[in-house]
Amino acid sequence: MRVVLAGGGVIALLTALECVSAGHEVVIADQADIPFSGATSFDRHRVLRASHPGDLATTTAAIGAHHAWIELEHLLSTSFYEQVGALTALPSPDATAARDLLTAAGSKAEVLGADELAAEFPHAGFVPGTGAVFESHAGVLLADRVLTACATRLRWHANAELHPHRKVVGIDADRAEVRLADGEILHGDAVLVAAGPWSRDLLAPALSRELVLHRQTMLYCDVPPADAAAWAATPAITSLGSTGGAWLVPPVAGTPLKLSAASACRVVDEVGGATVPSWWREHLIDTFAALIPGFRRDWLVDTRDCHYLARRSTLGPMLAVLGDRVLSYAACGGSSFKFAPLIARSLAARLTGADPVPTGLEPLDRPLVRAGGVHPIRPALRGVS
Repeated sequence: MRVVLAGGGVIALLTALECVSAGHEVVIADQADIPFSGATSFDRHRVLRASHPGDLATTTAAIGAHHAWIELEHLLSTSFYEQVGALTALPSPDATAARDLLTAAGSKAEVLGADELAAEFPHAGFVPGTGAVFESHAGVLLADRVLTACATRLRWHANAELHPHRKVVGIDADRAEVRLADGEILHGDAVLVAAGPWSRDLLAPALSRELVLHRQTMLYCDVPPADAAAWAATPAITSLGSTGGAWLVPPVAGTPLKLSAASACRVVDEVGGATVPSWWREHLIDTFAALIPGFRRDWLVDTRDCHYLARRSTLGPMLAVLGDRVLSYAACGGSSFKFAPLIARSLAARLTGADPVPTGLEPLDRPLVRAGGVHPIRPALRGVS
């Protein structure tokens, strides 16, 4: 079977690996390099945590993703998963409930009280008086290494064909065809649209309107040498307990400290450049100056904006079945990266006619199906992969 993938991010690359491992042929087309440094999934790091309070199925799936990433490291003979654990600030009763849920799902977790947290991580900037849950089956994925390792494996695989700098401008779901900007048509037995923030341009209006585009600002910092040892022993912190939803990724494996907050995420109409508007940079600088002891502007070495899609009704990813073995997966930023190995296995099974193993992720296990023979992807002459 020949599978054509529109997009070169983590979902497309891992799905392609699953397909070639099962003996199928894959063709990947993307608007720029593969991997594309402007893609949502391309960054220095992504956090992998299992805790999803009140949701045993998703928590269990995240623990499965933890083990799947370890398997991928062995498969690709590359180190990209720093298992430093994850901390999430929560009120005491909620932290206890989160620990119990993680334990029930098969992970290891413990609750840290406010005094313990302040004593062990005085440099991190937790809101005074807050406690946290710590989980050990968690850590930091070095995202750019993941994508580079996947692309390298596929580039030398006999059953894989990579087409960088070949913009996808249309999909024909009736014929399972992908149209490129230069006029060439890629024919497949199955097609996956995994074009990240640009997916809306390839979808019919009924589906495109289901998706909302978000833009997120992030700061990258070098920590002072005197604090380097403390930061090196810091887990990923998915919440510092602030009202603005501040979080950070520690400087692991030579990467910078990454800082951002939910308050720096906003809905936008179109994909813009990676340049960060000064207002949003200053907002984050002010946010962390008030949280992290000794934080100064001169820590800053880089800023970046990224874009990601989410389904309007759920704020999560959207999988749509568009025809016989024609799928569209609209990704949702870091969440999709975390679950990418599970997502890829499920998508590869659907594309190649196998029965997908339930993942515990409802958007994936119960996709949006367009009935009545209507294929919502249009073969339009606009859009990118």
